[in-house]
This record gives sequence, C-alpha cells and structure tokens, in this order.
Amino acid sequence: KVLAENNQVRKETDDLGPRAELDYWKKKLSKFSYLMEQLKSPDVKATLGVLSAAKSKLLKKWRALDIHITEAANEAKDNVKYLYSLEKYYDPLYNSDPVTMVDAIPGLINAIKMIQSISQYYNTSEKISSLFVKVSAQ
Repeated sequence: KVLAENNQVRKETDDLGPRAELDYWKKKLSKFSYLMEQLKSPDVKATLGVLSAAKSKLLKKWRALDIHITEAANEAKDNVKYLYSLEKYYDPLYNSDPVTMVDAIPGLINAIKMIQSISQYYNTSEKISSLFVKVSAQ
C-alpha cells in the first residue's frame, strides 16, 4: 500500500514554497525508515527463513518488494539531505523583504543546479521544475 501511494502523482497547489517540498520528503523518509526497521526485525527474518527453507515462490515477490522499499527509502533520504542543504538559501524568501531576497537568489539557483548535477534521485526535470515553481511561489 505504501509503495502504491509512493508511485502516485503528487497533487499540490501552486502556492506552496520550498519548505513544503522538504516536509513532503521528510514524511516519506519517516514512513520508509519505519518500514526498513520492520524489514530488519527478528520476526521478519524468521519468516523469511521459513519461506526460504520451504523454497516458497513468495520469496521472489518478497525480494522485489524489499528492493522497491529500499530504493524508495534511499530516494527519500537522499532528497531530504539535499533539500536541507537548500534551507539556508531559501530562508530569506520566508524571512526577508523583496529587496533583501534578491541577494539570496543567485546562491539558491546555484545550489539547485548543484543538486541537479549531483543527486542520484533529484536530477529529473520534473523534480527540479517542481522545486523552481515552489521557489517562485514563495
């Protein structure tokens, strides 16, 4: 169910700022970190041992789900890390007057450009465009 929700298209209003993007990924990270903890629990390991001993066909499905959950958790962790790095650049958008904001914009754009070139997950045109829309809205 969590993976199905993860694959759905996000519906957002146009007036959200960049903090909303960070909050979104923090919530995802929390969900998937919890799932990852559960996957490492002794009960799950014991169940997998029984399935393995029984040579169950469910193991293939289980491994595929485990890979998807791990990938989603890694994406959320990576995105939170990079979005946190933007915080010092977008804070003036929330706390300053328009004249003072202008000074922060070049640093913010350069930081977003760096994220696009370095990040394994946040380098798609959809995610970067969405982030720029949020910056513009703020």
